[in-house]
Amino acid sequence: MASVKELRIRIKSVGNIKQITRAMEMVSTTKLRRFQDRAVASRPYAEEIANLVQHLAGVLGDEALDQPLFQPGAGEKTALLVVSSDRGLCGAYNSNLFHKLEDWLKVHCAEHEIEESQVDFFVYGRKANQYLRKRKLTIAKYITEPALESIDFAAAARVARSLVDVFASGQYREVKILYTAFQSMVRYTPTFADFLPVAPPSADSEQSGTDKSDGDMILEPDAKSIFEHLVPRYLETRIFNALLESLTSEYASRRFSMKNATDAATDMQKALKGQYNRLRQENITKELLDIVGGAEAVK
Repeated sequence: MASVKELRIRIKSVGNIKQITRAMEMVSTTKLRRFQDRAVASRPYAEEIANLVQHLAGVLGDEALDQPLFQPGAGEKTALLVVSSDRGLCGAYNSNLFHKLEDWLKVHCAEHEIEESQVDFFVYGRKANQYLRKRKLTIAKYITEPALESIDFAAAARVARSLVDVFASGQYREVKILYTAFQSMVRYTPTFADFLPVAPPSADSEQSGTDKSDGDMILEPDAKSIFEHLVPRYLETRIFNALLESLTSEYASRRFSMKNATDAATDMQKALKGQYNRLRQENITKELLDIVGGAEAVK
């Protein structure tokens, strides 16, 4: 059984840890609000530009679908951009992402009858880099600059252009993204998204394009020119939105994890203090009994 001194040291240690986890919780809450505002603000733009690309593709029809970015690549391999965190202490954020990756690898390799070596990884985040190296999977590029917390649209555009370049070079059949979609403060889901080739317009988009091509929508200079300039912006926006959502999800997970750690430290501190008080009272009682026994012996 621990002594009074040992319990006092443990109580102090738990209190120090509690202060650290509470501070990290407050920092995570502050950053979460900032990144959440950015992620939420980027969604309407991402949705509108996606709808516009689909509409213009519907207007152009086969002329749009014949473009290289709308066709599967010449290669046999798959490129996958994985977005994880640089640091730990964020609960099950990274482990959920890696479980999703493992499940996808099994299904993807079975469907296409290929080996895992035919999937090349483009990595954003130190944790994913460490995991993939441990699994001995092929890392085509590890992106370290800028750090995910410092991401802006220009940096996301560079990532998007590099993925477009490797796809256009004929090395890969397709390019996908694995990121964590932010849904709420307590819900964030690892998600796969198709990046290249660009998905063809749906039947509704084609019908909408047919209906509006001769209607009140004025396209200047023309649909083809707008489409050619818009597709790169659309791809850059998709990467930027995926990085922002992953970053927001990371801090939401870290905030929740640090809150749980703070609550656990509080409960542990209470239990230790109760044990400390009982043991201290026992020692006081024993000392009183010794004094009384000594007094009786003197008599």
